[in-house]
Amino acid sequence: MQNNTTQAVVRDDAPLPIPKPTRSAWLAVLSVAVGSFALVTTEFLPVGLLPSIAAELGVTEGVAGMLVTVPGLVAAFAAILVTIGVGKTDRRYVIWGLTATLILSNLIVFMSPTFPLVLAGRALLGIGVGGFWAIGGALGNRLVPAANAARATSIIFAGISLGTVAGVPAGAMIGELVGWRMAFFAAGSLSVLVLAAQVWLMPSLPTTQALTFAQLPALLRVQKARLGMLATLLVFIGQFAAYTYVTPFLSQTAGLSAKAISALLLIYGAAGFVGNLIGGWAVAKSVKNSLIATGVIMGLSAAAMPLFGTGAVGATVLIVIWGLAFGMMPISVQTWMFKAAPDAMESGGAVFVSTAQISLASGALVGGVSVDHLGVSSAMVVGGLFGLAMAAVIAAWARDDGKPVGKLHAVH
Repeated sequence: MQNNTTQAVVRDDAPLPIPKPTRSAWLAVLSVAVGSFALVTTEFLPVGLLPSIAAELGVTEGVAGMLVTVPGLVAAFAAILVTIGVGKTDRRYVIWGLTATLILSNLIVFMSPTFPLVLAGRALLGIGVGGFWAIGGALGNRLVPAANAARATSIIFAGISLGTVAGVPAGAMIGELVGWRMAFFAAGSLSVLVLAAQVWLMPSLPTTQALTFAQLPALLRVQKARLGMLATLLVFIGQFAAYTYVTPFLSQTAGLSAKAISALLLIYGAAGFVGNLIGGWAVAKSVKNSLIATGVIMGLSAAAMPLFGTGAVGATVLIVIWGLAFGMMPISVQTWMFKAAPDAMESGGAVFVSTAQISLASGALVGGVSVDHLGVSSAMVVGGLFGLAMAAVIAAWARDDGKPVGKLHAVH
């Protein structure tokens, strides 16, 4: 009798088994990750296609840059309005709806004969991008047990990172082979498959809380988060002021052929993937130093393009260096923000997404104005200066690696 009691106590004290995610749970995570890849790839498709789009639709390359600016501006508002507007709606329905906007956007761009209609299709894309960035990234901890949440979230954000570095070379290669419209048709076709997978694989994701406008300023009350948002503003403006017009630069100033440019953009994407891995190692050492390195490398390589990137060899070297910095950029900024205010990233995540998208749109706009008034080389210099400014701001004002100073309310 005593032995039985002792055994019962041992059993009661034994730790509960850690639940393991099912295969279907990981497939659901993968469907969200592929959806994020499709969205971000589509967002950056025009960068590698600007000359051909501008030529067919009869606009300048600076004006064609609005195809990056407009969805970024719409996404900035959508990140907040969609997050608040969906309230307590089951998150799987929200993700389905956002993926559907991607399908419709690509269909409109593919079929539209005029620039205003193409621009309208791109504006619709902004709703999907903004809403997904604000909501989709938080689904990792809903789809798998808590012990596997970090891995699930990293898979989802890997889709975003891969789309960021792969969207431009993919668009350029397809555009070179079969025309720029087919690049958007391909993106739309992928989106149809993504939506079908999400409908099939995603479980119900009900929520009991809803974000309100009153909760939005939470992130802004944290000084280190404000510094991180300023860094985001500067580095995103710099990146997209230059990168949006890198294809015209390589064509007009470096004198490269369309095939050579496609190859260079593919190299840029590959360097970005490596940079993402380097960034993961760097932020583990020091987020502050990783941010500074990102700004310096991106700034110098972009600004040096008009001086040393006027031939194939120089352009290739600088593109590789720039690509490494581009890959480091998202993980460096996101890690700083998470460390600065980890408990505000859902309630304040919409504000951060809006900042990033406004910066992206502003960068494309600033670069476009510079291109139309001062020539395509000026966009490289302007972008580089913004990158260096970000590094200077972090070096001057950052006192640590974004260590959290307080706990803020999180909305799930």
